[in-house]
Amino acid sequence: MRIKLAQKLHAALERRFPERRLFLRSDTETRFIRLHPSTQLIAWTGATLVVGWTITATAILLMDSIGSGNFRAQAQRDQMIYEDRLNVLSAERDLRAAEAAAAQERFSTALAQISTMQSELLASEDKRREMETGLEVVQAALRRTMIERETARDAAEELKLALAEGGTLPGGADAASVEGTLDILSGALAETAEERDRIAEDAELAFEQANEMQLELRLMTERNDEIFRQLEEAMTVSVEPLGEMFRAAGMDPDAMISKVRKGYSGIGGGALTPIQFSTMGAHAGHVNDNAERANALLDKMDEINLYRIAASKAPFAEPVQSSYRFTSGFGQRWGRLHAGADFAAPIGTPVYSTADGVVVSAGWASGYGRLIKIQHEFGIETRYAHLNKISVKVGQRVSRGERIGDMGNSGRSTGPHLHYEVRVGGTPVNPMTYIRAGKDVF
Repeated sequence: MRIKLAQKLHAALERRFPERRLFLRSDTETRFIRLHPSTQLIAWTGATLVVGWTITATAILLMDSIGSGNFRAQAQRDQMIYEDRLNVLSAERDLRAAEAAAAQERFSTALAQISTMQSELLASEDKRREMETGLEVVQAALRRTMIERETARDAAEELKLALAEGGTLPGGADAASVEGTLDILSGALAETAEERDRIAEDAELAFEQANEMQLELRLMTERNDEIFRQLEEAMTVSVEPLGEMFRAAGMDPDAMISKVRKGYSGIGGGALTPIQFSTMGAHAGHVNDNAERANALLDKMDEINLYRIAASKAPFAEPVQSSYRFTSGFGQRWGRLHAGADFAAPIGTPVYSTADGVVVSAGWASGYGRLIKIQHEFGIETRYAHLNKISVKVGQRVSRGERIGDMGNSGRSTGPHLHYEVRVGGTPVNPMTYIRAGKDVF
């Protein structure tokens, strides 16, 4: 059975690949090589496999070349879109910075106006007190003169009555003495009348000046009301964005302000001294209203000052202020958490502290390369990795915007960039949350 099967297979091969002879002829002899059907089958199969492999490899190479070309084109398109987005964000950041500068200028102008207003109020208060004192002196002199005049009239009436009744004065004075006394009394009465007229003129002038002062005071009050209104609007516009900035970063503004107020005892950290206005000669209710409005403005100024202190202690600034490319954000990457944000720029680009704090680590840290850790208030820590140079030491206190090192490519890094992290209570959070919140205000 096996022999018959072999014979049938040989016969089929003979029909497909008949036996051939390959002659090799030389000068002296001729030889031949017999090519059996099985040998021809093996050669044909090998040639077929080689041609098939060549065709398959060529097709794979062509498909890979086409696919890589499409990928590069897509990457270029994505890069162009990303660069356009970065340019838009940069322009928006510049616009926000200009708006913040304008708001700061308006606030400075308002402070200068309220300072001028307070000076004018104090000057008008002093002038009004002087006028009131002068009026009191004039009124006292007028009352004293009128009393003396009435006394002199009574004395003259007594003398005339004595002369009419008996011809003699009390005490036995004669007519000559009476005439002399009457002359003295007449002169005194004339002087008293002149002084009365002069005092009346002075009193009328004083009343006119008092009316002018009241008009000036009313105009000043209206001007002060306008200044108060502008300041109140400026304070509202200045305070609300600061609170929104902390809330956008996931922080409680009231808790932070309370902590800053408790822990800060230097200049600018405590509440401002309340303003007190004199109530002499003025409507007490209006003065109290002005005092309440002024003290409310001082409270707002104190709140802004506390917000400023808190903002300097939280990482709202950008670690790179030069031109850069944002290459990677916070989140899962390659199956694990990328705990920060990457900013790409040339080696040596300055790196800045994003908030006030104390350096707790500055040196080599495995995959981070050259690493700086800064501890801030409110349990916040920032990290700056893959640096080329470190410019601070452990224990050094740094300020917001202070240069702490240079960008590099140390550690596990695929190119020059800064890996920036923000950790709250040891847990990494998205640093762009703080940076975007700070851009909306600063």
